[in-house]
Amino acid sequence: MTKTVSPNLISIEVKTHYLEAQSEPDNDQYVFAYTITVTNTSEQPVQLLTRAWRITDANHKITRVAGDGVVGEQPHIASGESFSYTSGTVLATPIGTMQGHYGMVTTEGEKFEVEIPSFRLAVPNILH
Repeated sequence: MTKTVSPNLISIEVKTHYLEAQSEPDNDQYVFAYTITVTNTSEQPVQLLTRAWRITDANHKITRVAGDGVVGEQPHIASGESFSYTSGTVLATPIGTMQGHYGMVTTEGEKFEVEIPSFRLAVPNILH
């Protein structure tokens, strides 16, 4: 059984960055990097097993991405510790959003999900 864990047990911090040098706006290709820090504020170690993303561009095109771990890892995160990684995505519009969840497990084998709240991907100065 998988449950959704209280947000005060695992915290998620997201920072985004537009990669202008890799983007081709004339070809509707906008490249973004995002760095996510997962902090384990619970009292026991956890492991991040899976991820699932819903990526939406300004044309309301939805792309779903799911799989094992993040950036080729299934990190163990000790109590009070953090794990950070950087990844990226390409949108056909200069603005969009991402949201999703991580599938995690405790050392006792209890599986749970951690929600990744929606965050914005945007070319700088595209919004007022």
